[in-house]
Amino acid sequence: MNGGDNRNSGSGNNKLLIAYIYNAIPNLHCKKASSETMAVPLLSKKVVKKRVKRFKRPQCDRKISVKPSWRRPKGIDSRVRRKFKGCVLMPNIGYGSDKRTRHYLPNGFKKFVVSNVKDLELLMMHNRTYCAEIAHNVSTRKRKEIVERAAQLDVVVTNKTARLRSQEDE
Repeated sequence: MNGGDNRNSGSGNNKLLIAYIYNAIPNLHCKKASSETMAVPLLSKKVVKKRVKRFKRPQCDRKISVKPSWRRPKGIDSRVRRKFKGCVLMPNIGYGSDKRTRHYLPNGFKKFVVSNVKDLELLMMHNRTYCAEIAHNVSTRKRKEIVERAAQLDVVVTNKTARLRSQEDE
């Protein structure tokens, strides 16, 4: 029965199979140098936050003395405490994010604030779970050193272009 049927043999079919694999698996055919590759996060689940907006304290927009940081209303007539329709929402247990993706950024890493190169060394063995974020008070010269060392350690830096001038400006 298979004697006259040549569909399963031949080079044409193999080329088709190779083309399928080539297109199905992205970036398999282009190997980058080890210095160009970036760490891939271990987290495979998509990060979904139930609520991104912060809960604001009631009447913080009306009085300067009432700061926006959340405080639970305790007054007997409070509309927010009594949960009237159209009022400010109160934080509840239902707003919590998924336990497996809590504290993760959308890129799949947890954030770790780095102030110097020594802090970056802590992430050497955890470069697939944590990414570095350079602290706001780090100078431009130290930032360059941190970014260079992070590239050597294969650590992702979220704000590596911050406060760095390009060659055109100089």
